[in-house]
Amino acid sequence: MERTKFKHHTQIRVRNYEIDWQGIVHNANHLLYFEVGRVTYLCDVGIKVDINTIQHDSKVVVARNEIDYRSPARFGEVLEVYTRISCIRETSFAFEGFIEESASRRLISENVSVHVWLDHRTDRPLRVPEEFRKWVQGFEGSNVSIP
Repeated sequence: MERTKFKHHTQIRVRNYEIDWQGIVHNANHLLYFEVGRVTYLCDVGIKVDINTIQHDSKVVVARNEIDYRSPARFGEVLEVYTRISCIRETSFAFEGFIEESASRRLISENVSVHVWLDHRTDRPLRVPEEFRKWVQGFEGSNVSIP
């Protein structure tokens, strides 16, 4: 991932209940950290994220989620979660993200997630709305691929 393309990040401090029996952040918690990054990204870009937008005429679902684990995170560490939308296609868009430990900048994990826009009633794919495309393009500029 090209780190220079990431304009958005948020911080998370590792809490005691996120640690497994090996003393490191359990792998499933990385999904939660990346989700925090995505929701914060959307809110900061100006996209309303609440129960009313989720249950409107359309919905967005995760179709694919990939994580590469690079090094362990431990209790008390401050993590920087970097997030961006890398591309928008006809009915889907992709988030990229990476997590690094704040003090050392040690790479913890990397993520790619693909999200699909669906009709709320039929669950059939819909074109990603123009307004969403404009918000993302306005924030990401030339760092997002929108054919």
